[in-house]
Amino acid sequence: MRDLYHNIAAVPALAPAVQAASIDGAAIDLLGFNRAAIIVSTGAIVSTGDFSVKLQESDASGSGFADVDVAYVDTDAPATLEATSAYRLGYRGHKRYIRTVLTKAGGTSIAASAVAVLGDPATAPVA
Repeated sequence: MRDLYHNIAAVPALAPAVQAASIDGAAIDLLGFNRAAIIVSTGAIVSTGDFSVKLQESDASGSGFADVDVAYVDTDAPATLEATSAYRLGYRGHKRYIRTVLTKAGGTSIAASAVAVLGDPATAPVA
Protein backbone atom coordinates (compact mmCIF):
# COMPACT_ATOMS: atom_id res chain seq x y z
CA MET A 1 0.00 0.00 0.00
CA ARG A 2 1.25 3.45 -0.83
CA ASP A 3 -0.34 5.28 2.05
CA LEU A 4 1.75 6.15 5.08
CA TYR A 5 -0.84 5.03 7.66
CA HIS A 6 -0.49 1.32 6.84
CA ASN A 7 3.31 1.47 6.67
CA ILE A 8 4.20 2.92 10.07
CA ALA A 9 3.74 2.03 13.71
CA ALA A 10 3.52 4.62 16.50
CA VAL A 11 4.93 3.57 19.88
CA PRO A 12 4.96 5.68 23.07
CA ALA A 13 8.57 6.58 23.84
CA LEU A 14 8.08 9.05 26.71
CA ALA A 15 4.69 9.50 28.37
CA PRO A 16 3.39 13.08 28.37
CA ALA A 17 4.27 14.62 31.74
CA VAL A 18 5.96 17.50 33.47
CA GLN A 19 9.55 16.38 33.90
CA ALA A 20 11.52 17.83 36.82
CA ALA A 21 14.54 15.53 36.48
CA SER A 22 16.43 13.61 33.82
CA ILE A 23 14.47 10.60 32.57
CA ASP A 24 15.00 7.56 30.37
CA GLY A 25 12.14 6.76 28.02
CA ALA A 26 10.76 3.32 27.22
CA ALA A 27 12.82 0.79 25.27
CA ILE A 28 11.50 0.66 21.69
CA ASP A 29 11.86 -2.68 19.87
CA LEU A 30 12.79 -2.13 16.23
CA LEU A 31 12.34 -5.78 15.22
CA GLY A 32 10.45 -5.97 11.93
CA PHE A 33 11.13 -2.35 10.94
CA ASN A 34 13.98 -0.82 8.94
CA ARG A 35 13.50 2.83 9.90
CA ALA A 36 12.84 4.74 13.12
CA ALA A 37 12.30 8.33 14.16
CA ILE A 38 11.38 9.89 17.47
CA ILE A 39 9.08 12.90 17.63
CA VAL A 40 9.58 14.95 20.80
CA SER A 41 6.93 17.48 21.79
CA THR A 42 7.45 20.12 24.47
CA GLY A 43 5.08 22.37 26.37
CA ALA A 44 5.66 24.85 29.15
CA ILE A 45 9.08 25.35 30.70
CA VAL A 46 9.24 26.48 34.33
CA SER A 47 12.11 28.52 35.79
CA THR A 48 14.24 28.40 32.64
CA GLY A 49 14.24 24.61 32.61
CA ASP A 50 17.29 23.52 30.63
CA PHE A 51 16.68 20.09 29.08
CA SER A 52 18.27 18.31 26.15
CA VAL A 53 17.25 15.16 24.28
CA LYS A 54 19.30 12.29 22.88
CA LEU A 55 18.93 8.69 21.72
CA GLN A 56 20.47 5.61 23.26
CA GLU A 57 20.69 2.13 21.73
CA SER A 58 21.09 -1.45 22.95
CA ASP A 59 20.98 -5.07 21.84
CA ALA A 60 18.89 -5.93 24.94
CA SER A 61 15.61 -4.35 26.01
CA GLY A 62 16.44 -3.61 29.62
CA SER A 63 20.18 -3.15 29.82
CA GLY A 64 23.33 -2.04 28.06
CA PHE A 65 22.01 1.23 26.69
CA ALA A 66 24.66 3.65 25.43
CA ASP A 67 24.46 6.95 23.58
CA VAL A 68 24.01 6.59 19.83
CA ASP A 69 27.02 7.83 17.88
CA VAL A 70 26.18 11.20 16.30
CA ALA A 71 26.91 9.69 12.87
CA TYR A 72 23.73 7.59 13.26
CA VAL A 73 21.35 10.35 14.40
CA ASP A 74 19.70 13.05 12.31
CA THR A 75 18.08 15.72 14.46
CA ASP A 76 16.71 19.22 14.44
CA ALA A 77 16.66 19.43 18.27
CA PRO A 78 18.74 22.27 19.72
CA ALA A 79 21.14 21.81 22.66
CA THR A 80 18.44 23.24 24.94
CA LEU A 81 14.81 22.36 24.17
CA GLU A 82 12.42 25.27 23.73
CA ALA A 83 8.85 25.59 25.02
CA THR A 84 5.93 24.59 22.81
CA SER A 85 8.01 22.96 20.10
CA ALA A 86 8.37 19.68 18.23
CA TYR A 87 11.62 18.00 17.20
CA ARG A 88 12.66 14.99 15.12
CA LEU A 89 15.42 12.50 15.87
CA GLY A 90 16.06 9.97 13.12
CA TYR A 91 17.90 6.75 13.96
CA ARG A 92 20.21 5.10 11.38
CA GLY A 93 21.99 2.66 13.69
CA HIS A 94 21.83 -1.13 13.76
CA LYS A 95 20.86 -2.06 17.31
CA ARG A 96 17.53 -3.71 18.10
CA TYR A 97 16.37 -1.27 20.81
CA ILE A 98 16.43 2.49 21.17
CA ARG A 99 15.20 4.87 23.83
CA THR A 100 14.79 8.61 24.27
CA VAL A 101 16.64 10.32 27.11
CA LEU A 102 15.77 13.76 28.47
CA THR A 103 18.64 15.27 30.44
CA LYS A 104 18.16 18.13 32.89
CA ALA A 105 21.04 20.64 33.09
CA GLY A 106 19.24 23.26 35.18
CA GLY A 107 16.01 25.08 35.97
CA THR A 108 12.84 23.51 37.29
CA SER A 109 10.83 21.53 34.73
CA ILE A 110 9.58 20.99 31.21
CA ALA A 111 6.36 19.45 29.89
CA ALA A 112 7.42 16.86 27.31
CA SER A 113 6.45 13.68 25.52
CA ALA A 114 7.87 11.53 22.73
CA VAL A 115 6.57 8.97 20.27
CA ALA A 116 8.58 6.57 18.13
CA VAL A 117 7.51 6.27 14.50
CA LEU A 118 8.65 2.96 13.03
CA GLY A 119 8.60 2.60 9.27
CA ASP A 120 9.56 0.43 6.33
CA PRO A 121 8.07 -2.70 7.93
CA ALA A 122 9.15 -6.20 6.96
CA THR A 123 5.45 -7.09 6.77
CA ALA A 124 2.87 -4.58 5.58
CA PRO A 125 0.31 -3.40 6.16
CA VAL A 126 1.06 -2.69 9.81
CA ALA A 127 -1.97 -3.48 12.00
